[in-house]
Amino acid sequence: MGRQEVDVKLSEFQLAVAEEFGEGYGAVVVADLALASFGGRTAKEALADGAPAREVWAALCEATDVPLARRHGPAIREPRATS
Repeated sequence: MGRQEVDVKLSEFQLAVAEEFGEGYGAVVVADLALASFGGRTAKEALADGAPAREVWAALCEATDVPLARRHGPAIREPRATS
């Protein structure tokens, strides 16, 4: 079975960041952390350039060693399996 991509809204991304990192530190992480998978752009820059929020969230999780069990975030749904 394959996996289906699920769109993540910007508001879901922001909630996941706030829940994982806290509002203050989350804002710093999004604005200042260079993400290798986005060519050194920050999450804020990548989102502004049109990168999918799910991919930016995944890059943030990878860069900050968020445990796999929490990478879906409270507002980010796990992709559904397709038949």
